[in-house]
Amino acid sequence: MNFDFTAALPTFVITLREGFEAALVIGVVLSCLKKAQQTQLNSWVFSGVGAGIVASALVGWAFHSGMQALRASNQAYAPVIEPLLAGALCLVAIVMLSWMLLWMTQQARSLKADVEGAVESALRNSQAAGWGVFALIFIAVLREGFEAVIFIVAKFQQGLVPALGALGGLVGAAMLGVLLFQWGVKIDVRRFFQVMGVLLLLIVSGLVVAALKDVNEAVEAMSQLQPQFAHWCNPDAASCVLGSLVWDTHEVLPDKQFPGILLKSLMGYRDRIYAAQAIGYTSFLSIAGWLYFQSLGGRLWNRRSTLES
Repeated sequence: MNFDFTAALPTFVITLREGFEAALVIGVVLSCLKKAQQTQLNSWVFSGVGAGIVASALVGWAFHSGMQALRASNQAYAPVIEPLLAGALCLVAIVMLSWMLLWMTQQARSLKADVEGAVESALRNSQAAGWGVFALIFIAVLREGFEAVIFIVAKFQQGLVPALGALGGLVGAAMLGVLLFQWGVKIDVRRFFQVMGVLLLLIVSGLVVAALKDVNEAVEAMSQLQPQFAHWCNPDAASCVLGSLVWDTHEVLPDKQFPGILLKSLMGYRDRIYAAQAIGYTSFLSIAGWLYFQSLGGRLWNRRSTLES
């Protein structure tokens, strides 16, 4: 069986970035416990990591099972509901990942101080210190895991290969965390997140194209199921709601063959782009990119100095 491993690249990037953020929190907590001579609480840290991963996986399983059940159902409106749900998941992933990118950029400066303050607060309550540390780690891992899971579920139309990318990203994030906190290897954390941020912007912009495609498929299915909605789609038009075809390179650079498929995975490239998709892609990338680089150019980005001590 042949696998298209380019489908794993976006999920690898997402989980590597999300996982490394969680690894930073875990590393700071372990360092705080070591300084406070409370290493007996390390087991609560690892329990929180395990519980957060399991909870994230359960969320993904629930979403994926729901999509699979819908595909297997014989409901008349399943061809409409399925692309609508896929589009909705894409929209949720776009909002969550964009918010995470901009919010984390702004909060990077105080990340270490915030985590250390939370640990100190948990340790002051000696009777529930373990549960306090567990809750801190569990919420951090679940937050990052939930964002990654939503993206992975939204990309499952490409098969199960994205899960392999997610696994690779988690392994990579864990290795970076060990190198930084356990072995003391100097990692340019600031540069890492800058590069990952640019890749994330391109990947999320590609989700805008995918979400609009799903909406068009839902409208097309509805127009075929119900005669009263047949006027929604002009049989002579290139699409129902996306407008005219403005980009057609399927003869030169098809998006199902290398290198087009690589550009599709990482940048949202399509060999056929319609007017609404072109407007949506460029608008989102321009606005989100401007906000992102504005935050990088200001004094808000100082992650390296806050994480290295």
